[in-house]
Amino acid sequence: MREVFRALSEFENELIRVHDVTLNEAMLLCCLDQEDRKVPFSASDISEKTGLTASHTSKVLRSAEAKELIERSLGSNDRRKMFFELSQKGKERLVEIKREKVEVPDLLKKLL
Repeated sequence: MREVFRALSEFENELIRVHDVTLNEAMLLCCLDQEDRKVPFSASDISEKTGLTASHTSKVLRSAEAKELIERSLGSNDRRKMFFELSQKGKERLVEIKREKVEVPDLLKKLL
């Protein structure tokens, strides 16, 4: 188990070094990359889709928003509800991530 954690940590460090995003932020960008979706994602949609807890989703959303990778908007029907979409910078970063792939450690390749 220790080796898996070390491999994930190594992968995340490389992702941060190359693209300045954590593993969870990259997962969030991929989650929000839904061109055919008519309605933006709520925090609970993101939580459900990524498998992150509500509190962890909130932290990742704040972090990605601070990096200007996502944009937040108020719901039109319920002004208390927040929705999230990729910003232009987030779309560009996601293209970079897809184009310039980070090397996956051998141990993780075996698991995938």
